[in-house]
Amino acid sequence: MANLHRGDISSHPDVSEMRDRYARMLGGRDVALVDGPVFLLGLYCAASPWILHYTASQPALVAHNLIVGIAIGLLALGFTRAPERMYGLSWAMCAMGLWMIIAPWVVGRNPDAGVIVNNIVIGALALVLGLICAGTAMKSNPRP
Repeated sequence: MANLHRGDISSHPDVSEMRDRYARMLGGRDVALVDGPVFLLGLYCAASPWILHYTASQPALVAHNLIVGIAIGLLALGFTRAPERMYGLSWAMCAMGLWMIIAPWVVGRNPDAGVIVNNIVIGALALVLGLICAGTAMKSNPRP
């Protein structure tokens, strides 16, 4: 029967190799918890026309928020799946956040206050989360 060690792992003979492997898996990411809120923000953005019931009054914004929400959700999945390659796109998320702030006036027609506040909140959160992701990418990717 195998000798099962149930105590402290610091005495394990492969502890340094396990720590190195764990660090490589994370890719030097400090803020892995940002990926979940980014995904939830994308989901809310895509569903917001039905949550706030403006599908009839703003059909152009319905399609817009659905597409941008799906794009934010896909970015979040990319941040989770391949962080070392995707965190460069965190600036794109910042741009999407700024776009979401001005979209009610550019895409919509006479948006009401609820639609405007909704898009401003989504845009501000996307901008802040994008800046956090960009800061993480700049901090964790050493430059030569």
